[in-house]
Amino acid sequence: MNTVPAARNTALPARRSRGGWRRALALVTLTLVIASCASGRPISGALIASQDSAPGAAEHTIYIATTRARDDSKGTYFSGERIEPDENGAGIDFASATVSVPPGHEPGKIEWPRKAPGDPAKDFVTRSAGYIDNAEAFQAALTEALAGRTGEARDVVVFVHGFNTLFAEGVYRMAQTVNDTGFKGVPVLFTWASRGNLLDYVYDNNSATAARDALERTLRIASASGAGKVHVLAHSMGNWVTLEALRQAEIAGRGTFGGKLGQVVLASPDIDVDVFKTQVRRLDGAKSDIALLVSADDRALNLSSRIAGNKPRLGSYIKDKEIAALGVTVVDLTAVKTSDSLRHGKYAELPGLAQLIGNRLAAGDRLAVSQAGFSDRVGQFGTSLGGFVGATAGIVITTPAMVLGAPAALLGNR
Repeated sequence: MNTVPAARNTALPARRSRGGWRRALALVTLTLVIASCASGRPISGALIASQDSAPGAAEHTIYIATTRARDDSKGTYFSGERIEPDENGAGIDFASATVSVPPGHEPGKIEWPRKAPGDPAKDFVTRSAGYIDNAEAFQAALTEALAGRTGEARDVVVFVHGFNTLFAEGVYRMAQTVNDTGFKGVPVLFTWASRGNLLDYVYDNNSATAARDALERTLRIASASGAGKVHVLAHSMGNWVTLEALRQAEIAGRGTFGGKLGQVVLASPDIDVDVFKTQVRRLDGAKSDIALLVSADDRALNLSSRIAGNKPRLGSYIKDKEIAALGVTVVDLTAVKTSDSLRHGKYAELPGLAQLIGNRLAAGDRLAVSQAGFSDRVGQFGTSLGGFVGATAGIVITTPAMVLGAPAALLGNR
């Protein structure tokens, strides 16, 4: 009499189990792919300051806002654990670091030292680093850094990293991005509490969500510091916290941050497409200045979509006209070749991309253009951009017809 119910009881969990195993298998596959393709990670104590310098090395000072808890281990500064939120819901801390990029640096790469503090002639090295006491002191530091600057040098760019990123990785990636793009303004790294562990995807996602108030606060501080424009560059899971922060700022009636919000570049977003649509429809003030970088061959996001119930992730979604209809600019990088086996970090290897986007829109081209048309007509923006396009053939840009004003370039000329 009890055998039939028993059989039913075991069959139901089995069905659920098969779906769970598929997702677990996809996660394991993603872990193995990423691990096998890793191009290096920071050594212990990667941020130990070097007293040595090298001829031809370039130094960049990075201002840092973070939701990470402090870690006073030598050369570490911050861990992957979260700060407890304060009474305003935004647990946040501040720091700064000056990073030296070696003279023989290869664009798109980070030359990690094999032993701390590294050789400035060959490696990325930290020249100095330290905590900043509070938000007021952080704003004062930005104001001082911006003092006396004019034009694009008065701009601030805020970089928001993605999943599986240690603190030192975020700092060095910010330095690499600033160096390779030739950005002349003041760089700010917003680093949320990622543990830098492939098996902590859910923890990282929750950490990114918990950081949205702190990111909005960082953008307000940057906007009040004397900046001309405050641009945002987000990568992968960092796009989730970025869009959440912009959305809640819009709902609160301060979506343009006093008119200071500039270009927002969303690189390889690890976001559900439907969720993105609900987020961006709220962004009345910022919508026309959003540039979305997608690539159908992004292996990391294709695996992420399997974990998410086979729902497409925004960064590998190539129905560009559908997304452009929401009022954003779409840049399809599928045809662009990269040394990144995952094809998830193409933005880091394309130092001219942001200049290209900004100049293209500033020229008044509001319509989708073919690859040939784009290459033929981009020469008017200068030989450097023409050379860039020649090196990255296959880029297609679709711009929304409703864009009325020319947005500021993230890292380019105005």
